[in-house]
Amino acid sequence: MRIKITADSTCDLSKELQERYDITVQPLTVIRDGVEYLDGVTITPQDIFDHVAAGGALCTTAAVSIGEYEDFFAPYAREYDGVIHLNIGSGFSSCYQNAVLAAGSFNNVRAVDSQNLSTGYGLVVLEAARLAQEMDDLDEICTRLNDFATRVEASFILKQLNYLAKGGRCSTVAALGANLLNLRPCIEVKDGKMVVGKKYRGPYEKCLVSYIKERLTDREDIRYERIFLTHTTMKESDLQAAREALKEFDCFLEVLETTAGCSVSCHCGPDTLGVLFVRK
Repeated sequence: MRIKITADSTCDLSKELQERYDITVQPLTVIRDGVEYLDGVTITPQDIFDHVAAGGALCTTAAVSIGEYEDFFAPYAREYDGVIHLNIGSGFSSCYQNAVLAAGSFNNVRAVDSQNLSTGYGLVVLEAARLAQEMDDLDEICTRLNDFATRVEASFILKQLNYLAKGGRCSTVAALGANLLNLRPCIEVKDGKMVVGKKYRGPYEKCLVSYIKERLTDREDIRYERIFLTHTTMKESDLQAAREALKEFDCFLEVLETTAGCSVSCHCGPDTLGVLFVRK
């Protein structure tokens, strides 16, 4: 049975990974000053950062519509025996609900809620690609993916809260206080939603190292097949410090570094970094 795996651009998988696992990605719409662009196609995260740095308003993202999903699914539904489409967590976007409705127009298309974002979502997509090579039952694959999604551990550390404040996700006063005190919050994905975890304090390079070590030290519940180091634009010295900290945990069979796409960039801004992996 030939099964096609598809996803949205918010999974933040590199072009190389998409090609390696034959994953086709549907870009989300990014809106800048009322003009629509395609994530990673006609707009990049750096375009967003440059726009905001020049005094422009934050960009926003729009979910893929039901009709767009139907058009996206149609050729693969004809070519393959089955199609499994994975979405950014339903708690972050209406993409999943729209994909489910669109999939209802085909008897061989399924939509799966990744319950996550960025490469936390990407980890579920890669698991889907693996299962599609080993199994023939679409519904059984989806059941396994729903369980797998609950074991993804995703978090990010932010250098500043300016983008969250501009987007109304925290107050301007809170953002100013955090910046003045050099507080670097860790944002975690729990039960399909973003919550604020530990707040680190001090130089960002030091906070990055502490964050990575605390996420991975003395853990007996981690699956060591794969880990992502995913980040937006940041100083090379900060990024190198994070890489070196991760190297201390040489038990992972595969360490993948990717650049976050427009969705994370729109909401978190530059100087954001996360480690994302799967629990047993």
